[in-house]
Amino acid sequence: MTTGKLIYKPAFNAIIAVSATIFLTSCEKVIDLNLNSSEKRYVVEGIITDQTGARVTLSQTKDFDEDNSLAGVSGATVEMSEAGGAVTTLTESSPGIYTAPGMNGTSGKTYSLSVRVNGQTFTAVSTMPQLVNFDTLYVTDEFLFGENRRTANTEYQDPPGRGQYYRFVQYINGKKEPTIFYQSDEYTDGNYVNNKLFYFPEDDDNEDQKIKTGDQLRIDMFCIDANVYKYWFSLDRSATGESGQATPANPVTNLKGGALGYFSAQTTQTKTITVP
Repeated sequence: MTTGKLIYKPAFNAIIAVSATIFLTSCEKVIDLNLNSSEKRYVVEGIITDQTGARVTLSQTKDFDEDNSLAGVSGATVEMSEAGGAVTTLTESSPGIYTAPGMNGTSGKTYSLSVRVNGQTFTAVSTMPQLVNFDTLYVTDEFLFGENRRTANTEYQDPPGRGQYYRFVQYINGKKEPTIFYQSDEYTDGNYVNNKLFYFPEDDDNEDQKIKTGDQLRIDMFCIDANVYKYWFSLDRSATGESGQATPANPVTNLKGGALGYFSAQTTQTKTITVP
């Protein structure tokens, strides 16, 4: 059990609508938070793309006071297969990392994942969408919160018919940014889409973490299925509990058997530019 201390400073409201018998004073109250250890759960992150190489990361959750390094789990049996096709067993290339370098997927096909470890079995199914071409990547200046910010713009032609889902990952000078970018065609069905990837670094005062002239900007675009979109949407909206959107909770998963994480059969495209 870990105990943390939170200093709570109540704000003083200038409008007092109660009787004079109530006195408001400035104070500090120490609140003890009992952060109990929780039962470990397995975390599965499985990906197969339309390019060569399938990969599964198997790890376990950690308690609040533990470091944030990957707790890779070795010794699992990890298998992937196309519906009606042969089963491929992934090889453990490093602790908790299982790969099939020669395996690749095809748009429109459905793929299954099976992970067996310590008497438990986790399964998932994902269908690889049709590829939507990543047409253009460029940068614009956007005036946000009192200052100009360089912002990546992605453009693509969404096909007619609802049901396309996208995820984007941003790299600045080779460093992957943690911001979660996702998009559906709920309001853009059949349109030519300009999708601005609004980005606010963890240290907003650090200019080196912002997009600037001369940076190498890379964007990966993934076409994902509906269940994987729900995972990223819920991870962004509810798992963090930020902005008053929801109580913190585990994201929605397409895995069965009690593991956290996701399995995604997805198309992938990459564009890189030097920021002008």
